[in-house]
Amino acid sequence: MLQASDFSKRAQAVQPSATLAVSKKAKQMAAEGIDVINLGVGEPDFTTPKAISEAAIEAIEGGQTSFYTPVGGILPLREAIAEQTTKKTGQVLSADQVTVTSGAKLSLYTIMQVLLNPGDQVVMPEPYWVSYVEQVRLAGGVATTVKPKTAAMKLTPADLDEVAGPVKLIILNNPSNPTGQVYSRAEVQALLDWADAHDSFLLSDEIYGQLVYNGQTFTSALSLKEIKDSRLIIVDGVSKSYSMTGWRLGWTIADEKIIAEMNKLLGHMTSNPAAVSQYAALAALTVDQQMVEDMRTTFESRLNATYDKLTAIPGLSVAQKPEGAFYLFFKVDQDLLDKMGLKSTIDFATALLEQAHVAIPAGEGFGMPGYLRLSYAKDQATINEALDRILAFVQ
Repeated sequence: MLQASDFSKRAQAVQPSATLAVSKKAKQMAAEGIDVINLGVGEPDFTTPKAISEAAIEAIEGGQTSFYTPVGGILPLREAIAEQTTKKTGQVLSADQVTVTSGAKLSLYTIMQVLLNPGDQVVMPEPYWVSYVEQVRLAGGVATTVKPKTAAMKLTPADLDEVAGPVKLIILNNPSNPTGQVYSRAEVQALLDWADAHDSFLLSDEIYGQLVYNGQTFTSALSLKEIKDSRLIIVDGVSKSYSMTGWRLGWTIADEKIIAEMNKLLGHMTSNPAAVSQYAALAALTVDQQMVEDMRTTFESRLNATYDKLTAIPGLSVAQKPEGAFYLFFKVDQDLLDKMGLKSTIDFATALLEQAHVAIPAGEGFGMPGYLRLSYAKDQATINEALDRILAFVQ
């Protein structure tokens, strides 16, 4: 019989993804015939735009997807990423400053493996995306989480000043998952300045950069600093903005030396991203971008309607209205937990799923007990039904 000791200490130290765990249980219940509303996964409910899928089919039929590609991705895709990024940020990039991976998550994982030695400190704000901490630990690094003092829960240089010891890497998620907050130009610049002053790497995860709302402006860290010979690293991909989560296609933009080190590891990990996904991503970046705007405006409408309805539920509150991504990170008042006889928001989320059949992950998985994350990447009628169930549940 297999024992825990049969597995590596590294594997045993990793915690399962909180968001995927909730989704798994919700899907199991749905398979049993239970009417479950799953608002736990960060996944757009739109199908991949037709023009993208057709380009992938054309690549298959044209024999372009049958063989290995370069480790870091086909040259036309890397050139398209560089070109689109240059248009958005003003920084002139080359294809050698880009590597393409099987999802942005693999980009992040590979960066940790390339940069971190045992004991190296990585700083991120609370709440944080669930995989950051585990990826740091898998690389032997030390994940230091700090609780920002601002209502928006955004990392500041003052927070970094309180961290003891040298900081090898700072993780900035902008817009933020799970809070949906967007860092201003001045806030991004201040973090870049701090990183420069302390010889720290700054990793800016910008996967939600095209999804900002209500007049908010997104500032890529790359628009403020050149990538050549710098410690700035950008991670992005097609999953959120183009509704392509299943295609598993992300990328890293960094100095050529960092990209070369990543490609060495990727050559032993995946050989290359799936060829068909690369041709689909190439189409996503080069076809009419109106499809992105159409999805963005839909998410904006959902945000406004969902925020109003959620914050009207007694005992639930949002510190500051989100400005991007597609999440509401809401607090459950301790008085409400006590009244319901629940000890934590994990208990709240579990009871909500079992009794009201609504799946949302607890804040504990994001480093913030007392909160839950609701995704509004569903049609408004479904979201409204879920909120009605939540209201009935807390009452």
